[in-house]
Amino acid sequence: MRSVIGRSVASGRTIGTVLVIGALAATLTALLLPVHLFDGSGTAAATATAAQGWEDDGRGTVSTPYGPLTPMDRDFVRKVRLAGLWELPSGRQAQERSAREEVRTAGEHLVEGHTELDQLAIDAGRALGIELANQPSEQQQQWLSQMDAARGDEYDRLFANLLRRAHGKVFALVALVRAQTRNSMVRSLATRANDVVLDHITVLEDTGLVEYEALAEDAPASSGRSGASPRALGPADRHREHGPAVR
Repeated sequence: MRSVIGRSVASGRTIGTVLVIGALAATLTALLLPVHLFDGSGTAAATATAAQGWEDDGRGTVSTPYGPLTPMDRDFVRKVRLAGLWELPSGRQAQERSAREEVRTAGEHLVEGHTELDQLAIDAGRALGIELANQPSEQQQQWLSQMDAARGDEYDRLFANLLRRAHGKVFALVALVRAQTRNSMVRSLATRANDVVLDHITVLEDTGLVEYEALAEDAPASSGRSGASPRALGPADRHREHGPAVR
């Protein structure tokens, strides 16, 4: 009888010890895990930057001769460079292929504006140590391919709407950077980009081909995507108005 009782007591002590050790381990694990895994602050921060149209490269703010350089500043310079890589050839193509004077005029403005902005972005990248792309993104190449395959009126509408949507997306980021940056070189780029992008939006709308209903439909869906850009246009979009690294 005593043997049975002794074994029961020993077993109880063993179980108690295991429970205590388990509790201590759980407490230690909770202390070691990053707080943002529980409070959601990491996800919230990423969502906030995405909603503003820029991506955090994780490098933080660094000092430069032109003032502090933030992740938003760097992403803005990269986006200006990327814009030129597909909008410059788009503008040249519109000048050569469109039969509409308004579309050719828009193409001319795109070429002039992005030639200037592209050089400014390259200069800023070199001065600030920002690595820049040397070819369009995969999505931008798809838009260029779409326009390559289009003809006549379809081409004009595709050009006007793809480019108008792209400029509408970046316009908000330009304003944000211009208002918040403390880097004089980035501020200068944002100031010039503001004028150029607004000019491009205006001449694209002057074609009479911009589908404002589609722009409004895109806004809620894209507000949470970082650096969101226009979606590919389908047949329904194209005809809706008819009732459409450098260092």
